[in-house]
Amino acid sequence: MNPSMASVIIIAVLIVIFIFYGISIYNHLVNLKNNVARAWANIDVLLKQRHDEIPKLVETCKQYMGYEQGTFEQVMQARSGVYQASDAGDVKAVGVAESELRNGLGKLFALAEAYPDLHANDSFANLQQRISTLESSISDRREFYNDSVNLLNTRIEQFPHVLIARRFGFKSAEMLSFSQEQTRDVDLKSLFN
Repeated sequence: MNPSMASVIIIAVLIVIFIFYGISIYNHLVNLKNNVARAWANIDVLLKQRHDEIPKLVETCKQYMGYEQGTFEQVMQARSGVYQASDAGDVKAVGVAESELRNGLGKLFALAEAYPDLHANDSFANLQQRISTLESSISDRREFYNDSVNLLNTRIEQFPHVLIARRFGFKSAEMLSFSQEQTRDVDLKSLFN
């Protein structure tokens, strides 16, 4: 075998290795992108389940708390905002609307403490427990979603992945976050003043 033929074979082998390495990077990026989409779908399912429970909770509360109309309206408007943002796939808007909804639900639950008959109602207790369970699940899934987003965003900025990501249009995803004001505990004293 002459030296020029050996050089051609070496170059051909290097090109094949380079192509397979590029395919491997592409497949890894696709996997990360799909993990973000799957994590969002998991959150979306839980949001919809919780949103299905909220009208039932509001109706149960209305029977006992007739004059708390402002709180009911806040909860229902926030619910609508989350639903619209979720359908649009706008993660940032979901975070803002979720913050408003959590605040409204916190007020509703706090106000319910002033109504012993409501608090003793089995339907209310079951709905409150169901919504609290869904809140915990959403929090867990949000953490998984944000981890998936972080992995994708980090990978598409690293070399050599950035070359493939730019070439094939991979875009960074947005973290799901709630404002610090909305994630802190509800101040029960302020709700009854």
